[in-house]
Amino acid sequence: MRLTDCHNYQDFRRLAKKRLPGPIFHYIDGAADDEITYRRNTSSFDDVDLVPNVLAGVENVDMSVEVMGQKLDMPIYCAPTALQRLFHHEGERAVAKAATKHGTMFGVSSLATVTVEEIEKLAPGPKMFQFYFHKDRGLNDALLERARAANFNVMALTVDTITGGNRERDLRTGFTSPPKLTPASALSFATHPAWAWNFFTKEKFDMPHLSGHVSAGTNLAVSVGEYFSTMLDQSMNWNDAEKLCAQWNGQFALKGIMSVEDAKRAVDIGCTGIMVSNHGGRQLDGSRAPFDQLAEICDAVGDQIDVICEGGIQRGTHVLKALSAGAKACSGGRLYLYALAAAGQAGVDRALGNLRTEIERDMKLMGVTSLDQLNRDNLRLR
Repeated sequence: MRLTDCHNYQDFRRLAKKRLPGPIFHYIDGAADDEITYRRNTSSFDDVDLVPNVLAGVENVDMSVEVMGQKLDMPIYCAPTALQRLFHHEGERAVAKAATKHGTMFGVSSLATVTVEEIEKLAPGPKMFQFYFHKDRGLNDALLERARAANFNVMALTVDTITGGNRERDLRTGFTSPPKLTPASALSFATHPAWAWNFFTKEKFDMPHLSGHVSAGTNLAVSVGEYFSTMLDQSMNWNDAEKLCAQWNGQFALKGIMSVEDAKRAVDIGCTGIMVSNHGGRQLDGSRAPFDQLAEICDAVGDQIDVICEGGIQRGTHVLKALSAGAKACSGGRLYLYALAAAGQAGVDRALGNLRTEIERDMKLMGVTSLDQLNRDNLRLR
């Protein structure tokens, strides 16, 4: 299977599975407990049908949106994800370049493997910094100030990782960051020589935003769940979020909002956006899918704050359903991580290009020339 054979999300997933050692692939692919919420994130879109209109003169369509003050050429952006140089040696550099080419936003994690300073040079377009609230207040201040100095446009505080989810695939494979050499992992690395050569011969794996503050995940191998449970501040509350919002003093979002009550609180503390998200099903299994919660959250706060639907999106029609329900835009992680693992920058470019083509085609088939023409009249519950 080659990159040219990748026409959709599942194709990229299959190619990524061929290219990656088992523990690395299952880190991307896995979720919490029985992975019910993970599967529901996508299947929830199947419960709602699109109702198209015709004869609408759709030769030219505009798929641009404005989200948290940022003009995006397409209504989906690359959500921040950690550890990207584990999946492909180009890591965040590849995603930054591809997102810039497609005129969309790139989210960079606190646990990134490339610095915000380098990303600023590679990606002149809209950039989001994803903030993990650590026990180490000096680290928190350093993260915020580095993102500010690197001219990031949006700060997003992740609020659904107060402790690590039960990611049983990682427990079975022994996944850690950085990867530990064990008999089982050595065999997996040996059967994926291209990945192993790039990982072990190119620049040393690092999470540079944490270096000098914590050793976990950089010099000391830990699981991501263990990192969340030991390094992040479990006492974080609404007062902390409000102070961080004021300290940033710009476009500020909460990532991981799932209830109407919390969406309203986000408005109250001065947020300009929220990501309706369950962390890709990787935290609380049995929680609702973002799309299932979207309409009631948009009804409550959609006129006061930008609502993003994040999770489970694999198709252009998923994006149009979310926008019809009231979302301003969508975001996703696995939708470009599989592509990154499959073929680096060329893979991410192709994945985003596929989505762009689908959204444009589906807008024409829906009979809309701009995304603001989408509304609940376009949807029917099964």
